[in-house]
Amino acid sequence: MQVFNEYDISIIKRGREYMESILARIKLLEYHQSLLLKMISKSTDQFYKLIIEKGLGEEEVRKFQKKCDALSIKFEEQKAEGFVYFHPLFKEFSMNLPPKIQAEEVIEACIRQGLYLPLMSEFKKYV
Repeated sequence: MQVFNEYDISIIKRGREYMESILARIKLLEYHQSLLLKMISKSTDQFYKLIIEKGLGEEEVRKFQKKCDALSIKFEEQKAEGFVYFHPLFKEFSMNLPPKIQAEEVIEACIRQGLYLPLMSEFKKYV
């Protein structure tokens, strides 16, 4: 049975952390590569471009999309009920953005790519 001293254990831990860091970076690169492939077919994929430029990960994008899906439903419900003021929805949207992106840039990117158009067109009024 091999016995490790504290120095050996710290080297092993640092090596493991380094490998985990590299694997995370590889996964991010693979995700960005898949988006770049999608961009080749269209030049209007501004949202994908923003994701890559800002270095957003897949989980951040999924959370963003899930929030936009929920806000789109709320927007349509409130609109059907006669609401005309949607700043509270915009505030909720802005507060839930990944820290790397600003509301104005993501709204514009979504509009140019045709994502969440009714919602983003309304939010554009508040930036």
